[in-house]
Amino acid sequence: PRHECGNHKSCPSNHFAFRLISGAANVVGPSICFNDQILMSNVRNNIGRGLNIALVNGTTGQLLRTGAFDMYSG
Repeated sequence: PRHECGNHKSCPSNHFAFRLISGAANVVGPSICFNDQILMSNVRNNIGRGLNIALVNGTTGQLLRTGAFDMYSG
């Protein structure tokens, strides 16, 4: 069976499913999946070098904001 965000098992009904995938240099980009929706990825062109963060409303699951903090250049 298919589970949200490609996880190995389903989450309880009152929880959100999520999956974070770290990038590998400049070969594989990071991605963030939340509640079976890709919030950040190479395809959406909204990731950057460093820490990629998605701010999500904890009650509704609505995406509020995304951003990247470049830890290399300061």
